[in-house]
Amino acid sequence: MRVLTFLHSFEPGGVERVALRLVRHWRAMGVEAPLFLGREEGALRAELADALAYTAPSQPPIGTAWWETPWMIARLPAEIRRTRPDVLFVSGSTYTIVAAAMKLRFGKRCPAIVVKISNDLVRRDLPPTARFLWRFWLRVQARFAWTWVIMDEAIAKDLPTGMRTSFRVVHDPAIEEARIRAPDPRRADLPRRFVAVGRLAPQKDYPLMLRAFARGAREDETLTIYGDGPDRAALETLAAALGITERVDFVGHVSDAASRLSGFDTLLLSSRYEGVPAVLIEALAAGLSVISTDSGAGVRSVLGDGHYGMIVARDEAALAAAIANADAASTPAPHASRREHVRRFTIEQSAGIYLDTFVAAARGEAHTTPAPSQIDEFAWPVPPAR
Repeated sequence: MRVLTFLHSFEPGGVERVALRLVRHWRAMGVEAPLFLGREEGALRAELADALAYTAPSQPPIGTAWWETPWMIARLPAEIRRTRPDVLFVSGSTYTIVAAAMKLRFGKRCPAIVVKISNDLVRRDLPPTARFLWRFWLRVQARFAWTWVIMDEAIAKDLPTGMRTSFRVVHDPAIEEARIRAPDPRRADLPRRFVAVGRLAPQKDYPLMLRAFARGAREDETLTIYGDGPDRAALETLAAALGITERVDFVGHVSDAASRLSGFDTLLLSSRYEGVPAVLIEALAAGLSVISTDSGAGVRSVLGDGHYGMIVARDEAALAAAIANADAASTPAPHASRREHVRRFTIEQSAGIYLDTFVAAARGEAHTTPAPSQIDEFAWPVPPAR
């Protein structure tokens, strides 16, 4: 079995981080797992690609960062011909247009394609016209005979009809099992330490978080933000305008932010939309309490519909109230319950299930799901872990 994974670059992102960790884990299991990069730039190269073999094409003088999708469509066919994979692994929703181009390019000679859906499918954050176009694109994708991977059972009910005939649930392998730990006891006399992790980009809606923090947090409470991105300067300006510069620390991108979470009390997530955000899983594994906006079915499922963390409306007043009453979230669910819940999202659990999925896809085996009436009951089969 040869599985080819392709990424635009090593730029930080949840999809890219998980893909690199999977490639490394598959190789440790003895699987041929070539990796193709459109370009080599990005912080994840030093963080996750140390001694990880990959190929990347020579870059044109004008660079490729601003047209990375057309560049990938142009260069990936040569890599497919060179490596002759059994399966092309599409590690996130942003790469589906590349997969569609490969299917059109190679036709019946195209390797089996397995696509991981990494974003919320409903996208209630979009205006009506944009949401219609988004759903239309999903229906177009559903016409391709691909195997779809969804990262949580809760997402299945949002799948377009065409996708319901060929999907598997493989929980997002966000952590290693060794990282699951019991929460540290918190001293009530100390100010709470809030933390956020993610790219400083519109999807994460950090302006909402900053305004809610300024409105709801006490004067001695702090917020540390790990991550970088195009919105950083604007966010630092907003923090100054809100008078919270001294209490908000923009750390920037750091290697393995998850390893730093145990020094905090509560993780904040203010996203407009999410698939199954790895940072929530990392926070639960580290023993933090969580406050998140209601940004998708995956968020609700990871947080057990509020059992493992607070879920609030994507509204400044609601998020500020949750922050003001953060002590209500300071006692997470019992560790035994939380541990079993989080174990679903370990790479030890998911890597083998992915391989079973690849084998079935390469053999052309259709994956049959239950009738739509059963989907609300979460009663579809999940392939066994190896």
